[in-house]
Amino acid sequence: MSGYDGDRGGRNDRSFGDERRSSAGRQRSAARSRGDRSATSQAPSERRKRTDQARTAAFDVMREVDESDAYANLVLPPLLRERRIRGRDAGFATELTYGTLRLRGRYDAILATCVDRPLSGLDGALLDVLRLGAHQLLGMRVPVHAAVSETVGLARNRVGAGPAQMVNAVLRRVSERPLDEWLSVLEKEAPDALSGLATTQSHPLWIARALREALAGNGRATDEIGDLLAADNAAPRVTLVARPGLTDVSDEYAWGDADLVAGRWAPTALRLEGSDPSGIPAIREGLAGVQDEGSQLVTLALAGVPLDGPDSRWLDLCAGPGGKAALLAALAAQRGARLVANEVAPHRARLVAKALAALPDGVVEEVRTGDGREVGAEEPGAYDRVLVDAPCTGLGALRRRPESRWRRTPSDLAALTSLQRELLASALDAVRPGGVVAYVTCSPHLAETQLVVTDVLKKRDDVERLDAPAAVRAVVRPPAGTADEIPLGERDDVQLWPHVHGTDAMHLTLLRKVV
Repeated sequence: MSGYDGDRGGRNDRSFGDERRSSAGRQRSAARSRGDRSATSQAPSERRKRTDQARTAAFDVMREVDESDAYANLVLPPLLRERRIRGRDAGFATELTYGTLRLRGRYDAILATCVDRPLSGLDGALLDVLRLGAHQLLGMRVPVHAAVSETVGLARNRVGAGPAQMVNAVLRRVSERPLDEWLSVLEKEAPDALSGLATTQSHPLWIARALREALAGNGRATDEIGDLLAADNAAPRVTLVARPGLTDVSDEYAWGDADLVAGRWAPTALRLEGSDPSGIPAIREGLAGVQDEGSQLVTLALAGVPLDGPDSRWLDLCAGPGGKAALLAALAAQRGARLVANEVAPHRARLVAKALAALPDGVVEEVRTGDGREVGAEEPGAYDRVLVDAPCTGLGALRRRPESRWRRTPSDLAALTSLQRELLASALDAVRPGGVVAYVTCSPHLAETQLVVTDVLKKRDDVERLDAPAAVRAVVRPPAGTADEIPLGERDDVQLWPHVHGTDAMHLTLLRKVV
């Protein structure tokens, strides 16, 4: 054997090792054998306190979500800009943050088998570190040694040396099995199939039950529930809307060098093959916006319903934060109509005004702050088209706001459905005879969709249901009748699904005031 390692340049003889032994016979580090004490001047609890910016950013967002009820999609982008985290590091931080939030339930179930105490007894910051480590091990292509060592460093930096030792031990237990084995363990431990799906696909059981009931209530097979829950855990593509009359999908100047492809359904939709739309000229100038394709479809459908009589005054009753209002206003401008945008929360009304800023003068009649439940009584029969994008549980957008699944509870439904009924009743009072109301929610929950409409219509004899699937088919790309015709079921309302349409789970009911 050669006495030299040609790759490392280190000697392989006994005397070299002896030179690095202390008088007590212990092996010295290379630094100490040279008399360089700076490398070991820190106590063990202080070592590896530095961790990379991407992981630190993900942790800080997780804490904001937990401690301040913040939304990750509102906290993470400005934090990345502030800390100048770009490129691959920004992508890593984004996937680590959103992936951990989406799959928190799965990881908590796995961690519970690796921790010798109830997770509820752990400090919140420590638990978030463990979740971030679990996602790197089981949900990302991070080597085990890097996932463990970097997460331990994060724990030392943010939680302390003692908890960091626990993180090391727990994550090594997690790493002993690949994801498919862990999922098999969780499924076997579940009391029934739906509970197993809820755990492995990281949804609260009550939400999994509600979504299964919604599938059945809309004429779909309940065995689709696994695909639906999995779709909620898939990172959604960024979808843009080209606001008609302001720009279009073929305007090269408006889109710059962004990598875009046409949306699947809406003629106004473009899918961004990337994650940051802020640099696109059309976005900066308000000619376009970020808007889910399902949201675009329900808005286009309302605007496309034929009316008898005037069609000059439209209302968005719950306009914040302004995406649907901006699309409606752009469509109204092409018809010579005006839009009134009403929003109850002042800060959201300001967002609406910002979203509408690029519209031509005279198109936006007013952006007002007011209670939508009172508009019908204050302005009876004053509008030709009314959009009620009602506040809801948001169960249709869990892939975009993953933290909301852990915040919502069944008890939220009573207050929300009462509000939804009042808003729909107000909208029906505010529309003129012959006019149209669109009732929209970003939730497929039957209590927020079909039951709300049924309950409101029980008390009225001046409203008829319209064929919402026909209205949607009239505006989709490609046109109806082709092989790719949008699947909408046999009902007179529309329920979109992430696993079927690739959109948020938007609900649409169209109602006409009887003349």
